[in-house]
Amino acid sequence: MIQHATDIHDYQMDPALWTRGRNAIAFVALLSWIGAIAGYVLDPTRFFQSYLVGFLFSIFIVLGALFFLMVMFLTGSAWSVTMRRVVENMVVTIPFGLILAIRVLLGIGTLYEWAHPGAAAHNAVLRAKQSWLNPTSFTYRTVIYFLLWSLWATRIYKNSVRQDKTKSLDQMHTISRWCAPGLLMLILSGTLASFDWSMSLDPHWYSTIFGLYCFAGGAFAFMALWLLIMVALREKGVLRKTVHMEHYHDLGKWMFALTIFWAYIAFSQYLLIWYANIPEETEWFLKRFEGNWSWISALLLFGHFVFPFLVLVFRSSKRKIRPLVLMAIWFLVIQYVDFYWQVMPNFYPKGIAPHWLDIVCVAAPMSALGLVFWSRMRAHALMPIGDPRFEQSLSFQNA
Repeated sequence: MIQHATDIHDYQMDPALWTRGRNAIAFVALLSWIGAIAGYVLDPTRFFQSYLVGFLFSIFIVLGALFFLMVMFLTGSAWSVTMRRVVENMVVTIPFGLILAIRVLLGIGTLYEWAHPGAAAHNAVLRAKQSWLNPTSFTYRTVIYFLLWSLWATRIYKNSVRQDKTKSLDQMHTISRWCAPGLLMLILSGTLASFDWSMSLDPHWYSTIFGLYCFAGGAFAFMALWLLIMVALREKGVLRKTVHMEHYHDLGKWMFALTIFWAYIAFSQYLLIWYANIPEETEWFLKRFEGNWSWISALLLFGHFVFPFLVLVFRSSKRKIRPLVLMAIWFLVIQYVDFYWQVMPNFYPKGIAPHWLDIVCVAAPMSALGLVFWSRMRAHALMPIGDPRFEQSLSFQNA
């Protein structure tokens, strides 16, 4: 199954490279978590605010990975097979996301208006939502979300690595049977999670498309991170013979497609609220058009859609590593800004208030999940070499 992979680095992680990578990620994790703890001691309110942004950014990336992994199996995707193990190693970090969520749960009273003692006493909207928006049910739902996601992620992962040895179709059929209901589960639970964690920061506001908006952003950032990981491995001589420009071209096409999809969802949400002109709905956008938040709103329009669209619309830009890497880095930055734009105007309505904790609190959860991800890179083959579509992926060509 691996006769086309002439270098051992094409399917197995070099121990020295793995150790250097682990040490680098561990160093970043140590520094960022020390900074996060110091920030919590110095300013717990700002810590919880910044940490929520970093938490949303991290978790929706791995949810985007889980979504695309299930889509790959259900559609019988061949082009992505040689790169798929990286995605599987990303989704297996989901169980550890529950540990990261503990910090959010500890900050419920600080972050969410509806959690303040007596908040619903003189507010009819909060009273109507009190059965859903209360600390106990919020905590239970968060735990249930992660248990569901973890169940599907681990089942898919275990069957995929088992297929490396068995080279049987049974594992593919088993995974497909999990993925069909899994997509429905993921969309519903992810939508509810986005309502709980982000939208309920303003409990008077509602949008039926908000969950899909968060998913679109998570998928957007995931595709960029996937490309950056593949390029970083390529630069170290890993997967160089088995992941080639045709694969990078397809990643570029997905980045371009998700740019358009995000813009479609974002515009749909705004347009529906604009022409309905209901005060409870328009209030959320009004906060983001005041002060220098209006500049961030404009940045999202041009940085999340116009700029990447104009770059990636050309075929040549999707077939060169350097433009793809630059765009992937930009995607991650602008998606972080997007989650920041969702959260922070609820606390700082007059304008953006940068803080050093904003950087620390995204580095902390990302590095923690990165350690788990990197630990799996040596546990099994770097590619699903037992997949019957492996050879087809090696010789994949774009039309």
